[in-house]
Amino acid sequence: MKVSLVYTSTTPELIELVEKEVGEALPEDVQVISYQDPSILAEVRDAGYVTAPAAARLVGMYMESVSAGADAILNLCSSVGEVADAAQDIGKYTGVPIVRVDEEMCREAVRLGKKIGVMATLPTTLEPTKNTILRVAREMNRHVELVDALVDGAFGLDQGQFKALMTEYAGKIADQVDVILFAQGSMAYCEEYIHEKYGKPVLSSPRFGAAALKEALIKKGCM
Repeated sequence: MKVSLVYTSTTPELIELVEKEVGEALPEDVQVISYQDPSILAEVRDAGYVTAPAAARLVGMYMESVSAGADAILNLCSSVGEVADAAQDIGKYTGVPIVRVDEEMCREAVRLGKKIGVMATLPTTLEPTKNTILRVAREMNRHVELVDALVDGAFGLDQGQFKALMTEYAGKIADQVDVILFAQGSMAYCEEYIHEKYGKPVLSSPRFGAAALKEALIKKGCM
């Protein structure tokens, strides 16, 4: 069995955590292949939206994964999550499911509360994540209210500076929400700290993505 991890962000924190979560979720003999193209996120960030060339390069990595014999694909960037949605029919046709790292996280947030705080360092990640939360809430027949927390200046900071800024911005919304959701997987190492600091459920995507990948493989009959 083989799975593909598709990255548009290549921060060491994200890659290390994703590999850890996937390794714990799947059997030891699963072969993991990775495809990385940070130029996609850079282009999206600069343009303020997912450009056609960026989407094409992402879909190209999906197709490379299929050609390499992957049984399932895990898309690891929320900024381009809607490209993964658009590619679902390709996944069904090829028999290789394309799993979003953040969709099950968004469902869990809707289960946990009506008022959801959404934290991101990039506007291009914030809006697609909010769209996903609202979509899954409709599918679950629930009404939710979203509270934004765009963490200005956090992108590119070291871990200590990043955690301090995340804590500051989480404090601005903690009293207004039932649950805090991190829109970017690279924020995940702050999850437990923010939870302990403010006593609110805090969700980050890598563990949910790994569980969703496992479920897709079970549904396909690979496990």
